[in-house]
Amino acid sequence: MAAGKEIKKKIASVQTTQKSTRAMQMVAASRMRRTQDRMQEGRPYSQRIEQVIGHLANAAPEYRHVYMTTREVSRIGYIVVSTDRGLCGGLNVNLFRELIRNLSSRRDDGKESELALIGNKSAQFFRSVGGNVVATMGNIGETPELADLIGGIKVMLDGFAEGRIQQLDIISNEFVNTMTHRPVLRQLLPLPPMEAAEFRHRWDYIYEPDARELIEGLVQRYIESLVYQAVIENTACEQAARMIAMKNATDNAEEIVKELTLLYNNARQASITQEISEIVGGAAAV
Repeated sequence: MAAGKEIKKKIASVQTTQKSTRAMQMVAASRMRRTQDRMQEGRPYSQRIEQVIGHLANAAPEYRHVYMTTREVSRIGYIVVSTDRGLCGGLNVNLFRELIRNLSSRRDDGKESELALIGNKSAQFFRSVGGNVVATMGNIGETPELADLIGGIKVMLDGFAEGRIQQLDIISNEFVNTMTHRPVLRQLLPLPPMEAAEFRHRWDYIYEPDARELIEGLVQRYIESLVYQAVIENTACEQAARMIAMKNATDNAEEIVKELTLLYNNARQASITQEISEIVGGAAAV
């Protein structure tokens, strides 16, 4: 019954894989809860500083920062936030598909691009497809620190301040819920106009020590907080997507084991039937 032995080996192999995927599912679920907590903790700060910047963008300040200045766009910078590792379903694929669609559309309009990549998967992707990559930030881990991101962010901010790029966008995965994650592209610079009713008034402020120093510091913190929050949300999406992917893999392994077990039983039954037939035939010949 050589066929039966081969099937049993396949069953054992699939069961071993199933144990690994189940363990990875449980680990991802635990990490997802922790990253969700960090994501929720960071949102109030991001929302509050966005309100402050929204008021500044609609104010009539004595000093208008270069990040608030709109210019004719010929080159766009992108900060791309991906994961460091795979095994998270189509999370990165959907992100890259949306990015490539946007890049192609802008290229058709005659606009060039620069890329600052966060995460090993984006670096691997653009090494294979090509692209004007000016900064990479990999191995950020499950608990990213702002200090690990500042270098790449500064490259893009300097590029905007120098006029090398005239617009800066960020694309990352937004965490909607455990089952839903979607790629979102948003403009960072120049500061987009705030359309909410609370920002429609023309504000005027008295700045201390001076407008330039204060606004420059606030805008820098604003950009850093948006990028950091995007990285945190992308990490939460990664763990949720990995948990779902590993659950699907575990369920698929269970189905394969059932099919192989049925196949083994059929092969075993056929072998037993053949042996009985041979015994009966031998007895009849005697």
